[in-house]
Amino acid sequence: MPKMKTKSAAKKRFSMTATGKVKAGPAGKRHGMIKRSTKFIRDVTGTMILSDADAKIVKKYMPYNR
Repeated sequence: MPKMKTKSAAKKRFSMTATGKVKAGPAGKRHGMIKRSTKFIRDVTGTMILSDADAKIVKKYMPYNR
């Protein structure tokens, strides 16, 4: 069996925690900040932990990053 390849897009966007959860940056902060509330802008800073359903998909893209 040949080695499985990691999706390049996934390794740039997601990282794993020590317990195996998937971290990602929240969406919605690229442009159009003038019409967004200050609370929204504040809430989408930093990183978030993906839901179990989304994490399962991402882990399939990153077979060696567990």
